[in-house]
Amino acid sequence: MSRAAERLALLMNHLHRHPAAIRFAPTSAESLTCTPPHRLRYSCDTDLLTPEQRIFYEENGFILIKNLVAEGDIDKFRKAFERICRQEVKVPGLVVMRDVAIVKSEFVADQKAVSKLQDFQEDAELFRYCTLPQILKYVECFTGPDIMAMHTMLINKPPDAGNKTSRHPMHQDLHYFPFRPADRIVCSWTAMEKVDRQNGCLVVLPGTHTSTLQEHDYPQWEGGVNKMYHGVRDYDPQHPRVHLEMEMGDTVFFHPLLIHGSGMNQTQGFRKAISCHYASAGCYYIDVEGTTQENIEKEVEEIVTKKYAFDNRISFQDTWAFRGRLVQGERTSL
Repeated sequence: MSRAAERLALLMNHLHRHPAAIRFAPTSAESLTCTPPHRLRYSCDTDLLTPEQRIFYEENGFILIKNLVAEGDIDKFRKAFERICRQEVKVPGLVVMRDVAIVKSEFVADQKAVSKLQDFQEDAELFRYCTLPQILKYVECFTGPDIMAMHTMLINKPPDAGNKTSRHPMHQDLHYFPFRPADRIVCSWTAMEKVDRQNGCLVVLPGTHTSTLQEHDYPQWEGGVNKMYHGVRDYDPQHPRVHLEMEMGDTVFFHPLLIHGSGMNQTQGFRKAISCHYASAGCYYIDVEGTTQENIEKEVEEIVTKKYAFDNRISFQDTWAFRGRLVQGERTSL
């Protein structure tokens, strides 16, 4: 047995550690050759992740990789975002979301603040993030070699106006996705500047990716909730939490069943991050009628029908097939 295999076998004995003992995994991309046991269901054997990193993801549902995206790339993504906010370019299919409580925009004074760009797959510069080789090599560890970019976002968390609308409720990303299997889907989320508890970093509930998809809806918050910001109706508030404080270029990869959210931005600036949800091209669409996802299906279909003035019903699955783009390998199903 190789030394790496021995180390992996030893680590397997610690799979059931209490979440309170969690620390970030090492981020070295050291190459190791080993044959992991079948119990490692959440990652693929690509020889990129160390045994420790694979076990960490197995237990916790996320892994943080430091300094993965260069500052030069992030500057270009920020400039592309500014051009869109100033309406200097029009991007087909792009959804511009605005905070319900922030009156003044960051770049356009007479408009409400842009809180998120969604579905930027037709913007060449922003979509370049989804194709960065250093991102895809980690994505392949979770999806396999044939990779689809399914959902793109640039999050611009505004300073809170006092109504706490800059919060994002605790949720599972799989709630929005009508495709499976969940274990072959992963999100990459890159900090475009320093992200900490003051400006509303991501908060995750480690280990919740091993559970099932929970019921989601709009939380009953006194200050209102931004459109499409559904949250888990019931989760254990006593579950140990991890606040993912990150530097510019740091990237976290996480499972679509991991319960996560973010707190208020208590600073005067806007907190930016860019992300993409990837799926194996071999994933397949499912019918969500009669499931807990039916409410988001109806909401998405109503928005798409209104935006594009379609006479006929556009299915939930069609909206995803339309925006998904191949970034590596072969498009075999999605």
